[in-house]
Amino acid sequence: MEPAAAWNVLEQSDEVCAARDATAAVERLAAEITAELAREFPLVLALMGGAVVFAGQLLPRLRFPLEFDYLHATRYRDTTRGGAIDWRVSPRENVAGRAVLVLDDILDEGHTLAAVRDRVLALGAKRFCCAVFADKALGRAKPIRADFVGITVPDRYVFGFGMDVGGAWRNLPEVRALRPGAAAGEPR
Repeated sequence: MEPAAAWNVLEQSDEVCAARDATAAVERLAAEITAELAREFPLVLALMGGAVVFAGQLLPRLRFPLEFDYLHATRYRDTTRGGAIDWRVSPRENVAGRAVLVLDDILDEGHTLAAVRDRVLALGAKRFCCAVFADKALGRAKPIRADFVGITVPDRYVFGFGMDVGGAWRNLPEVRALRPGAAAGEPR
């Protein structure tokens, strides 16, 4: 996306979660996750690339021993519509016998996160949990439900706090939603 297009996208959006509310949601999630997993020595896996901001904010607030790694699965491949899962970095064998917490930026339709869950459990994890910064309110069932949810966002194209629009604006400290009818720029 060209810089002018990125600025135009920002101008055609509304804030749906202020930066201070995003920080408060991460702090609340850290407390919830600590209460649930502090005694488990979990393996925490960040789902790249969207979870990088969420993971970077959450991990320093988890005051218990854990191992950290990442995986990369996508259904989008430079489009805004999902297709088949593309495993760029699969979960490693170190999930066997472990409690695994997967971090993701958003639970949208849920197909990618459900595939991650299935793969992690097939590799022998004793427990699978997932934490998402944002859960999109679609008004219909999803193939997976997050164990820990930071915020709920409307059924609109959202970006910021790790989520991109056309490759831009992952770095925003807040979450924004495109206004109805606004163009998302180049597909992500």
